[in-house]
Formats: sequence, C-alpha cells, structure tokens
Amino acid sequence: MLNLSILLEDAARETPDREAVVFGEMRLSYAFVDAVANQVANLLVSRGIKPGDKIALSSPNLPYFPMVYFGALKAGAVVVPLNVLLKPREIAYHLNDSEARAFFCFQGTPELPLGETGWAGFQEAAGCEHFFLLPAGLDVTESPFEGAELFWAALQGQPNTFESVVTRPEDTAVVLYTSGTTGQPKGAELTHSNLLTNIMVADTLFERTLHDTFMVTLPLFHIFGQTCVMNVGFYRRATLVLVPRFEPKAAIELMVKEKVNQFAGVPTMWWSLLTDDTSPEDIAAIRENLRVAVSGGASLPMEVLKGIKEKFGVDILEGYGLSETSPVCSFNRPDRPTKPGSIGLPVWGVEMRLVDDDWKTIEGEGPGEIAVRGPNVMKGYYKRPEATAEAIRDGWFRTGDIARRDEDGYYYIIDRSKDMIIRGGYNVYPREIEEVLMTHPDVSLAAVVGVPHESHGEEIKAYVIRKPGATVTEQELVEWGKQQFANYKYPRIVEFRDELPMTATGKILKRELR
Repeated sequence: MLNLSILLEDAARETPDREAVVFGEMRLSYAFVDAVANQVANLLVSRGIKPGDKIALSSPNLPYFPMVYFGALKAGAVVVPLNVLLKPREIAYHLNDSEARAFFCFQGTPELPLGETGWAGFQEAAGCEHFFLLPAGLDVTESPFEGAELFWAALQGQPNTFESVVTRPEDTAVVLYTSGTTGQPKGAELTHSNLLTNIMVADTLFERTLHDTFMVTLPLFHIFGQTCVMNVGFYRRATLVLVPRFEPKAAIELMVKEKVNQFAGVPTMWWSLLTDDTSPEDIAAIRENLRVAVSGGASLPMEVLKGIKEKFGVDILEGYGLSETSPVCSFNRPDRPTKPGSIGLPVWGVEMRLVDDDWKTIEGEGPGEIAVRGPNVMKGYYKRPEATAEAIRDGWFRTGDIARRDEDGYYYIIDRSKDMIIRGGYNVYPREIEEVLMTHPDVSLAAVVGVPHESHGEEIKAYVIRKPGATVTEQELVEWGKQQFANYKYPRIVEFRDELPMTATGKILKRELR
C-alpha cells in the first residue's frame, strides 16, 4: 500500500487546524482541504470512476487544485494536470490521448476559453464522460454549459470522509504531458513511489523552520511546483500562499504580509523581483523572513543570482530535473559547497552520467548528454512503448541535455540536444509549432527556434518560406498563431526567407538559424 494522498491525510491528522492554503482572504485548514478532497473522491466513485482511471485537472493556483488532485488520488485514480494556457484544440488532444474519464476545469479566466469553438463541439471532440466546472465564485449556482456540472453542486450530499483506495508503489499516480522533437506531447507516467521518494529527497534539500510558509507562484500543473512546492509543503505541514498569476509587486506584498520563508521560482520570476523598485521597508522584511530561495526550469543568469543575494540577502540554490524524473535529479546540496552556475550534485538515490549518441559513458569533464537512473525515473510514456524504449535503457533515462562535469562531480548545463525552447520557464516544442504553422494556407515551410530574450530567457522565432504569390505579413501570421496556440507558445517573431539552410539530406540547420 502506498498512496500519495497520505501527504494530505497525514497533515490533516496531525495538524488539522493549521492553515494549509491561503488565497486572498480565504484561509483553509488542513482538515477542511482534506474533507473536500474526500468529497471529491466520493463523487468520483459515485460516477463509476475506478482505480487507474484518468482524471484531468485544469486549474490555476487556486484551492481547487489540491482538493481535486488529492481527491482523485484517494479514489485510486490517476491525475492528469493540464496547462491552463492550452486552447480547446490542445485540451481535446490531451483528454483523448490520456483517455480521461473526467475533466475538472476552472471556468473563471480567459485562459480557458472552452466556449470559444462552441461548448458542444468541444465536448464531442474531447471524448470525456464527466465535465466539472470549477467556478470563479462560491455564489455561482448554474452551469453555463449543458452537460457540465458545477463543482460545489456536484459535491452536495457527498460524505466528507473516505477510506483511500489501496494502491501499490508502482501504480501510476500522475501523467504529466511533455514532449521532445517528435511533435505531439506525450504523457510521462509517474508512480506513487516516483513522486513520494522525490518529495522526501527534495524535503532534505530545503531548510526547515517550525512552521514553513511557501509562496506558490510556480504553476501547480507543472512538476516543479507540484513536487517541490505543493507536495513538499504538505509533507511538512506548511502553509501554502497561492498566487495564480505572478506579478512582482503583488508577490513582494504577499511575501511581507504572510512572512514567507520559502520561495521557489523560475529565472524570469527572480529577474522580476530583482528589477522591481522595492521599498527599503519591504526589502528589510523579506531579508528577515526568507530562508530558502530556489531556482529551476532554466539556467539562472549569474547577474541575477548575485543581485538577489545583494538585495534580499539570500543565496539562490539551483537544481535540475525534468517531468520524466519527478523532477529533482541534482541540486546544490546544503551539506556541500554551492557552486554558482552549476546544477549541483546528484541527489540521494540518483545516479547521473554523461553519455554519447551510442549510450557509451563519457569519462572526465565531457561534454556529453546527461543520463539519469534512480527511483525518480518515470515508468514510461503512456501508450508509447517505442518512445519509452528510445528514452530509457537499463533504467537509465536520456535527458537530451548536454553538460560538463568538474573535478568535484558538479554538473553544468551547456546546451540541449533537443530543440526544445524554454520561454519563461515553460517548455515549447518547435516541431509542434512548425506543423501547425504549415497548415496556414500561405506557409510553405517553417522552422522555429529560440532566440535570447532579456526577461523570458528565450523568445520563439519562426523562419517562414511563403508559398508563391502569398501575401501574408509577419504581423498577420503572429495574430493567426495567437488563435492556434497557448499564449506562451505562439511565435512573437516571424522572419520571411526565400530559403532555409539545410544539410545534404534536407534537414534544416537550426544551429545556423539561431
């Protein structure tokens, strides 16, 4: 028996009255969050959901997320968290590919435009049996969409106690969608054991206080926020201050008001905090409280790291991980010297090595592609045995990231073997963008690359060859892209060319385009 829901259940038993979640004026205890999660579990069972069934969840950082997440786990179901910025076409793909039987979707922001193409059309395309809308307010009494139930109405009459379903360590707990250079996203199956062992390891890397307060700006649908913030926080019985949309001034106000002592973010968040015109009083308050500062998701510029130390008096610790590894693989550990610019050393239980294209180990400094083995490595890609076999051999997972290693065993990321772009901490996969761009009637060929950007790390640029006689402009193609992709995905920069650099075999030389 091992069910990840133990994180919430144990905290509710030991600290029932402690604030688990803070959102605006809403302050919810562990006992309350657990009770609602129990109602969710009872709801799912009453609708015929069985252990192993997939439950999709699309919610910003709101109290709904842990309630549904742990409720589904209690029922023995598998959680499929979806990026809240996905458009209806993309959402339907994820629901179908994961074979989700139920979908919990927040309806209160324009980032989830389910009515954009017509609710009935979306519902049919999604192929899902149960739709539950998570309303923006508690006073919403009627669903705007036929065939979709309001969350609170559906919970009416459901008991607030539930005996969690017995699951095994090797059972899948979460399917996280990721991709590579192969086009459509694929689901990484993370087991209860994968996640729980990684949570326990991550917990040892961050300094503890008697009562930790985490500020949650990382999206909980992403593995970084899910494991290192929400789940580590619940493991510690911490208080989570939820922030649906990161704004530096608002974040600083919350850090001061709630006496936040733990903050994990992507480099663009740290850059925003550094460049914000913060008052001396707020800086002093943050310096007094903030004990742990963590950065991940992309490489942190050295100037930002130094600047945060000078401004807030705290060292930012960098780590490394992927969706497929639950995510933490390496970290600048508290028991060893910190090396700025390094992703640190492998964490407990995890092995890392550098390999060449033939999986042969590269000794010494490298460079080489990072391969990882340990209890954190996923079970595989859902319904994709060939992709799994390509990525995992003898327990070793190829990350696609190129690194070097110093004489003390610290790793430093220097490049990516895959073409993935990281924009503001979000992964963007060029081939998916290229394939959709080429459905435009005026586009003959497209190549998408990441170009340097001051605050986002990378921006998305499309090099496009137009069809003969086509007149589409750069701005028109950008506007078209807005309608096709989530806001973080569409190319902001378009450059038309008569030809693209290619190899003799016809492969586009993206290195030259970059």
